[in-house]
Amino acid sequence: MNAFQTAVKFFQDCGLFIYPSLLIMALGLSIAIERFMFLQRARRENSALWTQVQPMLQQSQWKEVYGIASKSDAALAKLVANGLQRLQTSRKREDLDAAMEEGMMEIVPRLEKRTHYLATFANVITLVGLLGTIMGLIKAFTAVAQVNPAEKAELLSASISIAMNNTAFALMVAIPFLLIHAFLSARTSEIVDGLEAAKISFLNLVQRLAPEAKV
Repeated sequence: MNAFQTAVKFFQDCGLFIYPSLLIMALGLSIAIERFMFLQRARRENSALWTQVQPMLQQSQWKEVYGIASKSDAALAKLVANGLQRLQTSRKREDLDAAMEEGMMEIVPRLEKRTHYLATFANVITLVGLLGTIMGLIKAFTAVAQVNPAEKAELLSASISIAMNNTAFALMVAIPFLLIHAFLSARTSEIVDGLEAAKISFLNLVQRLAPEAKV
């Protein structure tokens, strides 16, 4: 029996409870791929934007930076645009910081969106697998009670093995989901930390270089 046939037999032996587990796995994988691509793009766009505007900020080219930030889809662009817009009416650091913090309150939920579902799916699929195993054991013991004593041991052993497939599959999915969740959460925190660092750099540059700045 080759690997493909073994896998097919494994899924056939799991019974009906394998289908909700497969659905959860598919949803989790789609979320993981989408979040990974989104965070990679956000990280790349933020880095490219900051590389572009930092020299311009150091040269007090406020209008040019605002024009770039207002047209960009990068998360960092929202912070820079908010800060420069507030700079029109106030140079107080706390006012600029508050304006940029408003941008952070919009950005962070977008970065964290749907990632928490992976941990939830890991827990749910484990419980579904356990339920499948329990139902399989109930069915196995019911069947054993109706056969000859000489066949009970062999039938019970085979039935328990099949029932445990549900939990085995659930754990094979849940463990990677938890690792992926941890990875994506760490990547999100890294991006948020980068935004916070850029915000502080922006505030320091504005305080030092914009005595009468107008956008």
